[in-house]
Amino acid sequence: MTEIADPKIATSGLLRRDGVALWRQIAQRLEAEIASGGLAAGDRLPTELTLAARHGVNRHTIRRALESLAGRGLLRIEQGRGSFVAEDVLDYPLGPRTRFSELIRAQNREPEGRVVSVERVPAEPVMAEALRVPLGHPLMAIERLGLADDRPVVLGRHHFVLPRFDGLPEALAGHGSITRALEALGVADYRRAWTRLTARMPTEEEAALLQQSAQRPVMLAEALTQDMDGNPIDYTVSRYAAGRVQIMVTQEGSSL
Repeated sequence: MTEIADPKIATSGLLRRDGVALWRQIAQRLEAEIASGGLAAGDRLPTELTLAARHGVNRHTIRRALESLAGRGLLRIEQGRGSFVAEDVLDYPLGPRTRFSELIRAQNREPEGRVVSVERVPAEPVMAEALRVPLGHPLMAIERLGLADDRPVVLGRHHFVLPRFDGLPEALAGHGSITRALEALGVADYRRAWTRLTARMPTEEEAALLQQSAQRPVMLAEALTQDMDGNPIDYTVSRYAAGRVQIMVTQEGSSL
């Protein structure tokens, strides 16, 4: 990933009397650069201040141009990092069995999972119903960030039934993936029983972890995972970076 240097983006020459707003002219120039390959996927654009000086406009005009391209999926705007040319969207099948790492590797990308937090929490009503435990029953909550080629794809909050999975944090630290960690605890295989899809705006923390704009929605997936005997083991709430993921509902899909 590189920052675009002169003279990839043309300077000045904007027409102030041709009936096309300045921000739209700038957006059209950037779009043309992306279409021609002058701006490659992952490239970082100059700062708003640099672009404003280059085009002889104010930062508000530049920001509107960038936001219009981000809204169309051509750019991604990351808080505190700048604007980047959007990469290809990742196909993300949701179904019973395919695991996160397998899915990412199948698309020639390198998967990674990072544990964000581990804590014991009482089962709230939705969790208790899904996991078939009493209200307030202790659960192991593991927040985990899934990445592809070092880019955040999904932030999943897993809730495992205790005491059955009391040793899961240690197993996860030793094996790296939830699948391998569950195997170490005696769960040889598991399936996703159901998935419920919605969308909402991210919290500031979610936007920061997913490295996306707080003004862009995340796709939300609630899911219940069961062992092969039908016993519920994990109620998960996953938040997907909408600009990098295309969810596909299939008979065979993914589980973080």
